Amino acid sequence: MTDLNAVRAQQQKMWATGDFAMIAWNTVFPCELICEAAGLRAGQTVLDVATGSGNAALSAARRNCEAVGIDYVPALIERARERAAIERLPARFEVGDCEQIPFPDASFDVVLSVYGSMFAPDQEKAARELLRVCRPGGKLALANWVPEGFWGQTFALIARYRPAVPGLRSPIEWGTTARLEELFGGATSSMRVEKRSALFRYRSSRHWIEVFSTYFGPLMRALESVDDGQRKALLGELDAILNRFNRSGDQTLVVSADYLEVVMTRSG
Repeated sequence: MTDLNAVRAQQQKMWATGDFAMIAWNTVFPCELICEAAGLRAGQTVLDVATGSGNAALSAARRNCEAVGIDYVPALIERARERAAIERLPARFEVGDCEQIPFPDASFDVVLSVYGSMFAPDQEKAARELLRVCRPGGKLALANWVPEGFWGQTFALIARYRPAVPGLRSPIEWGTTARLEELFGGATSSMRVEKRSALFRYRSSRHWIEVFSTYFGPLMRALESVDDGQRKALLGELDAILNRFNRSGDQTLVVSADYLEVVMTRSG
């Protein structure tokens, strides 16, 4: 039996490594798009699960929703609170795990998770929790990286050098309609799926690697766990992936990272 509590603790430590807030600004635009896709209305109660530094919750607050964000990394919650204060937005942020959301059943009109809940070690439990806190007739809106895209390929590369715990399903499965149907189909009355692309703009692939090696927990942990030869090989393969997905057409880097934008209606 896989010890999911131990896995969860290790994951929490991984996401707390570095400073994910320095990476998360890349996904501000997809968070704005997910709020539009969910058709938010002023006054709705909105929960952003695995909020990171608060992007989707802040996007909801800009639309005059009663927005709350949760994440299990306390430092990221503090960063989200700082951002809300600076922007004078009324979003609220609390420490909480996507597998044990600290709110009663049917608490929210809309539940969001952008590249977040997909990383839960117990995927079924995370999906049940997203559904549980959404009111009947409410919306769930997710953004999940796809297997064939940049992040799907990058996480697969990292897994070759830092293998996943046996028995756990890949988070990238959330980027497939088949897995979404398994997780949510029985409790939703509609599911709209659209493939989109998030763009990551850097001066070069070397610049991207420098930034992510400094701030992005999953890559930092992988680099720490290998010897010098493996480190060189990992970074070489990563550089090749970056250039394969580069759409800049010049000397800079514009990585196109595909994801599924998913909007579901909770069954009554």
